[in-house]
Amino acid sequence: MPLKIDRLNLMLGLAIVLSVFSSFSVMAAKVSFKEFCPQLVGQWAGDAAKAGEIPKKVAVTGFCSHDQRQLILSVSIGTKAPFSETWWFREQGDQVLLTYYDGVAEDKQQVFSLYRQNGDYSLLGEGVVNARPALIQLLFDAQTQTQAQNQAGGWQWTQNIQYLDDDIDRYQLFRGIEMTPVAPSP
Repeated sequence: MPLKIDRLNLMLGLAIVLSVFSSFSVMAAKVSFKEFCPQLVGQWAGDAAKAGEIPKKVAVTGFCSHDQRQLILSVSIGTKAPFSETWWFREQGDQVLLTYYDGVAEDKQQVFSLYRQNGDYSLLGEGVVNARPALIQLLFDAQTQTQAQNQAGGWQWTQNIQYLDDDIDRYQLFRGIEMTPVAPSP
């Protein structure tokens, strides 16, 4: 039963996050990559799912370079896939270049602008998804410590799209990844 409640909470949380997307970019301020990079360093675990799929357990490992200009997020998926995903973010002037590799397809690259609002970080860029022009958002929504569950805060990482050839003027969830910090081994 607790697993069903956790999944329900994840889906409800994603729905709430989606409801605030349209106002995020309006009130957000551009920030330096050096502020963002160290926030995602460490070991994380949680559920992940694309829209309409059943969540699966994942582990996320974050590495920030010494000069805080590069961030690598490795997402290990608990499926039959033989490889982890690699998300390599690099500061390039006032923008962020992402190189994504899933171990199967060709590398994909995307340029983003980085914003912050109330402790949340949003990478926004324009690209192509499913052969359609789209705005792409990678939102890292800061999760506060929950005293009831006695867990430290983490991140709710949602990958969102807004098709530019569509009348719908809000982001749609593509995928969500729950990132709860993993306690170090004693």
